[in-house]
Amino acid sequence: MFYWLMKNIVVGPILLAIFRPWVVGLENVPKNGAAILASNHLSFIDSIFLPLVVERRMAFLAKSEYFTGKGLKGWVTKVFFTATGQLPIDRSGGKASEASLNTGLGVLGRGELLGIYPEGTRSPDAKMYRGRTGVARMVLEAGVPIVPVAMIDTEKVMPIGVRIPKVRRIGIIIGEPLDFSRFDGMEGDRFVLRSVTDELMYELNRLSGQEYVDVYASSVKEQRAGLSR
Repeated sequence: MFYWLMKNIVVGPILLAIFRPWVVGLENVPKNGAAILASNHLSFIDSIFLPLVVERRMAFLAKSEYFTGKGLKGWVTKVFFTATGQLPIDRSGGKASEASLNTGLGVLGRGELLGIYPEGTRSPDAKMYRGRTGVARMVLEAGVPIVPVAMIDTEKVMPIGVRIPKVRRIGIIIGEPLDFSRFDGMEGDRFVLRSVTDELMYELNRLSGQEYVDVYASSVKEQRAGLSR
């Protein structure tokens, strides 16, 4: 009920009226049953606007830091992310990655929509980076369709490091579902996982028109952080 109120009565109508997002391909989101919506990741607000334009309830895997902040700001952020269906995950790798996978599979097991960012983190410069294979493993283990989604110009509304968003239109392009059933039972093959991931990233790149860079975004961020010290 809280989720419905936030999306349809409190927050949703206000944000949609201010930013007036245009949407292409909304009919490609399955009307029922589990599915993954895999999106490029340009801005903090990606996790806000995609669930607002999709009629069905969906959950996003969000970094756990959004749920552990201190003070009033931390509390407001936690309440907002919880109310809008975000699920905290630990992105430190190892056992944390396995726990994140299980969290996502739990959502899909309930027949719901799951939002995920194959790049693993926000793009530092609006380019598209190499996808992580965790999304491919999740697709193959759950046996669900994956819908590619391209967020357009969200980084211009709220770039990394900016707290107050600029008012301008954003776009959302939802592609046709991708079917990887030909790889059923092969989620343990790392070459298959890479192939599935690369095919997904190719489609995301085609929809978004971003420049593609075949390295991980996290590596670029680490390198830049090192240079700035």
